[in-house]
Amino acid sequence: MTGKIHFGKVSFSYDILHVPRTTMEIAVHPNKMVMVKAPLGSSQEEIEGRLRKRARWVLRQIEYFQQFEPRTTARRYVSGETHLYLGRQYRLKIIKSDANQIKLKRGWILIEVEEDKSPDLVKAQLELWYRSKAWEHFLTSLERCMHDFARMGYNTPGLQVRKMRTRWGSLSRNGKLTLNLSLVQAPRECIEYVITHELCHLKYGDHRPAFYKLLEKFMPDWGKRKRKLELALV
Repeated sequence: MTGKIHFGKVSFSYDILHVPRTTMEIAVHPNKMVMVKAPLGSSQEEIEGRLRKRARWVLRQIEYFQQFEPRTTARRYVSGETHLYLGRQYRLKIIKSDANQIKLKRGWILIEVEEDKSPDLVKAQLELWYRSKAWEHFLTSLERCMHDFARMGYNTPGLQVRKMRTRWGSLSRNGKLTLNLSLVQAPRECIEYVITHELCHLKYGDHRPAFYKLLEKFMPDWGKRKRKLELALV
């Protein structure tokens, strides 16, 4: 369900997701999409009433994310183009070889291809490489971040990696941790922030004050890491 709020001379659109929870959550994502997670049975009038009360905050968040536009130019997947990996900028170098493979070397992502150097092939090969590296780094970071939660009696959640349009990560009700593939482009400390944030949902399903108190306990500089992530990949 979607809607639109008019506030003075400006307006913003929003999406609604009804979920089994007792409180309403309003979030503005880096793509400036406004998402409302509302308790089951909440009416459109209730939701819009809450949005109008939070309209100034919502517009400030949208304005904050606007300062980072444009994100990047359209990717062409050609030699010389820059791409992020673990928070660092690398240039692509596409070379003909006996086998399709990718290597990192002195600030370059070397993409070796057998024959076809088309952008579509390079894009597909690079995405497979990112996915492989994502699993490697996400599992290592998850193991490191789980120490505090293991002492609380929680088991390590299962992990899945996929493309996500508006979120860096999520933790399902059955304990499955999903991380955005694009997160492998962020610095390691930002990856650990997202994982720790989601692991806090093992104890608290929503973002109540106690959730942030737990996050602060395990990662006192989480706000700094969050801002670094937004600056790096927004």
